[in-house]
Amino acid sequence: MSFTFGLAIYFIMWWLTLFMVLPFGLRTQHEQGEVVPGTPESAPSTPRLLRVFLINTAVASVCFAIFWAGVEYGWLDPETFPLTLPIDVPKV
Repeated sequence: MSFTFGLAIYFIMWWLTLFMVLPFGLRTQHEQGEVVPGTPESAPSTPRLLRVFLINTAVASVCFAIFWAGVEYGWLDPETFPLTLPIDVPKV
């Protein structure tokens, strides 16, 4: 696996896991009982984005390590997923 391919896959995994990690430990303004005027009650009271990014980086790194091991040791290759889509070639 090339460095750029690995970097691209890691970025995609990091971005996808971000949406899974975002709600971890989230407390809304409604739950805290302190709603700031002009904001929805479902807005986070304290986002803690650095904490979320660190947890997300750890989760994405574990997922990428499993993917990397699968590619490097031959557990995952194109023949592992034999899905081929039928292609209709127009006849002229």
